[in-house]
Amino acid sequence: MIEKQYSIISSTGFARPVSMLVSIAHKYLSKLVLEYEGKSVELNSSPDSVMDIMSLGIRPGAQFILRVEGIDEHQAFKSIEDNFSKMKLIN
Repeated sequence: MIEKQYSIISSTGFARPVSMLVSIAHKYLSKLVLEYEGKSVELNSSPDSVMDIMSLGIRPGAQFILRVEGIDEHQAFKSIEDNFSKMKLIN
């Protein structure tokens, strides 16, 4: 299992990172979970993942945890990290 905490550094909010996370999550077999203020959403569990995450109300400056667990967890995590770096939205 890989787990890392992130901070949102973008003033535009969390919609772009959410779309990217869900898109990546559906490419891998590993379970990807986003946790915020004690609530968690499995990113690759349903087509409603984007709405589930947005309902958490994550705001700029907030911190969240991303947990990846499974057979291809390293590849999934690297893909997410690479995309976060490109987007320059997450710290």
